[in-house]
Amino acid sequence: MELLEVKNLSKQYKNFALQDISFTLPKGYIMGYVGANGSGKTTTLNLITGIQKANGGEVHIDGLSREEDERAYKEKIGFVGDDCYFPGDFKIKHIRRALQDFYPTFSREKFDGLIRDWKLPENKATKDFSRGMKTLLMFASVFARETKLLVLDEATNGLDPVMRAEVLKLLQAYVMDGERSVIFSTHILNDLEQIADYIYFIHGGRTVLYETKDELIESFLLVKGETAKIPPALKKELIGLDENAYGFEAILPSDKAELLGNAFLCEKPTIDQIVVHYIMSAGNQARAK
Repeated sequence: MELLEVKNLSKQYKNFALQDISFTLPKGYIMGYVGANGSGKTTTLNLITGIQKANGGEVHIDGLSREEDERAYKEKIGFVGDDCYFPGDFKIKHIRRALQDFYPTFSREKFDGLIRDWKLPENKATKDFSRGMKTLLMFASVFARETKLLVLDEATNGLDPVMRAEVLKLLQAYVMDGERSVIFSTHILNDLEQIADYIYFIHGGRTVLYETKDELIESFLLVKGETAKIPPALKKELIGLDENAYGFEAILPSDKAELLGNAFLCEKPTIDQIVVHYIMSAGNQARAK
């Protein structure tokens, strides 16, 4: 069964439009939501969480829309963003009390356990926390509740590699019961290589790619070689051609592999390489107009 259903989601601004975003995320899975700055990632997540209202489209979490029951809908969501949403003069005791009062499913035992495990200072105001400590505090607040969907917007940016690895393990544990899911927007695409099941790539407010991670990686080849040896038929199919003094690099749809011959080096791309070359391709097209 689908945990998250997004259908024809749209949002109009003066200089930007999110257009007809549609996808589903089954229960028990993690989706990486990727794209360049300004592509519409945060707008999409804000529409899912109800921070902003859409101009069109529908969102259902576990079969429920915000319009049907806003409180129950928001109870299903845990959100961690790039900026700390707790008041700067609050200490952990104040945050604990607020969470207990606001969320019926909040578990003090789970919250306090994470605070201890992550060695977060009980007697400091959050304004004096490091960036990483603020991020861990937000994660503690959502992991201590009974939610169905975690919405993460650049949430691991402030963590060192060791703590980031621990949080990624917690995300995998979160979906292990097969009843909960995660949608995760991040520029640290190596994190998605490790834990994502699906990749949704957005650019300029529009869908570019939406596949399982494994299907996406198998759909492309990373091609390198001498620029002068690229035949016209191959050049037409290369995506994000990046030329330099030593040759070129680009990605190529796997079903076009017969165009390569023996003159080029090919390997399986990373998600990061696929995304970067698609963004480069969009930039090249814009410059050509």
